[in-house]
Amino acid sequence: MLALFSSSIVLAQADGGSSGATMKEMEDGIPIADRLVTEKCGSCHTSDAKGNLSRISWVRTTPEGWAQAIKRMVRLNGLNITPEESRAIIKSLSASHGLAPEEARPVMYLPEKRIIDEVLPNETMRGACASCHAYAQPLSWRRSKLEWKTLQDMHVALYSQADAQYRRPAEDAEQPAGRDPKDKLTRGEYALTYLPKVAALHTPEWAAWSSRLRAPRLAGDWLVVASVPGQGRFVGTMTVSPGEMKDEFATSASLTSLGNGATVSRSGKGLVYSGYSWRGSSRGGAAASKPDDLNSAARETLWFAPDQQHAEGRWFWGEYQEFGYDVKLVRATAAPAILAVTPGAVKAGAKGVEVAIWGHNLPASLTAADIDLGSGVTVAKVVSATPGKAVLTIDVAASASAGQRDVGIGGAVLEKAFPVYRAVDYLKVTPETSLARLGGTKFPKGYQQFEAIGYDNGVDGKPGTGDDVAIGPIDATWSMQEFMSVYYDDDMKYVGALSPTAFFTPGLEGPNPERRFSRNNYGEVWVVATAKREKDKFGKPLSARSYLVVTVPMYQRFDQPEVSQ
Repeated sequence: MLALFSSSIVLAQADGGSSGATMKEMEDGIPIADRLVTEKCGSCHTSDAKGNLSRISWVRTTPEGWAQAIKRMVRLNGLNITPEESRAIIKSLSASHGLAPEEARPVMYLPEKRIIDEVLPNETMRGACASCHAYAQPLSWRRSKLEWKTLQDMHVALYSQADAQYRRPAEDAEQPAGRDPKDKLTRGEYALTYLPKVAALHTPEWAAWSSRLRAPRLAGDWLVVASVPGQGRFVGTMTVSPGEMKDEFATSASLTSLGNGATVSRSGKGLVYSGYSWRGSSRGGAAASKPDDLNSAARETLWFAPDQQHAEGRWFWGEYQEFGYDVKLVRATAAPAILAVTPGAVKAGAKGVEVAIWGHNLPASLTAADIDLGSGVTVAKVVSATPGKAVLTIDVAASASAGQRDVGIGGAVLEKAFPVYRAVDYLKVTPETSLARLGGTKFPKGYQQFEAIGYDNGVDGKPGTGDDVAIGPIDATWSMQEFMSVYYDDDMKYVGALSPTAFFTPGLEGPNPERRFSRNNYGEVWVVATAKREKDKFGKPLSARSYLVVTVPMYQRFDQPEVSQ
């Protein structure tokens, strides 16, 4: 859906009109005021009296979307443009034809390179749009009705499988009133009624943001809370300094592991598009020595709130972007702030548990009365207190209900700071479904880190319901089991190795003469976690498993990873 313009594509035909008639744009376009955009794009995209450029003025998208469009113009239509000009045009169009923060936030997982199970409106839209790419691809764009139609026509012209997908009946979409039941609504027809509603060119969010858009003022100190699968949580600070341009910045960050106290220093630079979209890069102070090394050079994608007081996103690396910090930033001020509570979950009925509250500008002199830990949790003693850390011993009532607790100190509150639980009722292995890629000979490997997360059933006593309480990572032993999709293929022997810390390293790519039919080392397995201490009602250790597919390298990439570098 991100394929945007091609001079070889015939304009959409008018529905019900005479043969050969072209549809006319009925919606107001967004004028182009930038001279460079008009100069570089105007040779193919015609202008009108209102300052609109054909096609371009009737779409809006993310910085990545505009970068991909420019690369496509170079490859398909011979656009002559320098890297400096390209960067300037992406900046300009992201500001004048971008997304509002509220529009971008739901699809931030796409530029953050997160692998998730997408939530789609129905199976019809899955078949129409998400069979070939992420559903976030089309939802990262805003288009006029004609542009959605023209995009669909372009897919039909360029991709034969798209035509087949669009012609299939809409599985679970309601038939339009008055339509002949024998004339089944197709996926393509439904998509052209659905997308203009949920991703229209003109929206209240964009109208409001266009008037509020201002230069980012991010210089200063920021508090950082981060987590890395398999490596725990971190707190620290990041100093943002102005760069050469008003929307460019330099960064210096220092993070402390809440697990083992190790420190990580990182430095980098970033660029802010549309007033809120941070795209940057950083690296650690030491050379990376292993694939998941926290000092690895990373790309950064952050969403800054319109008030420029907090942000969230991901710093990621790896050939398949499989490693990364999940990051939250809060602007450091003179006011106290609470960042995290360790060690984490506390069991109901526990007495004398030592916990640490990590923060910023916390009161140096604290009493138990100054600290609120939520219902059923009381402070027995303040062991020590500094502006950055308070150490307490706490008691939890045996009758305390399971659930997240807020922490309050001196006007600062951290919501859902730690959970109280009554029992570890079941486990989940995360990610629940995952993908790793063979490599190591000519192509890079794609790794996977797993974790075992414990859960309390919650108030209703039933697993898998909305009131379940996530307790956090549980100590477990790890193993693999055969996934029985093909008999006698012995995938477990060939796909790779799982470490005691649940880090999966795939095998080599290419034919394996030791395997039946000299197949590659691809396959499907279960990754199994067995709790070391927690048991079920029958006295057996709790266990859970995750489905892992180990496949071949990505020989050809369609997402143009260089676009976001």
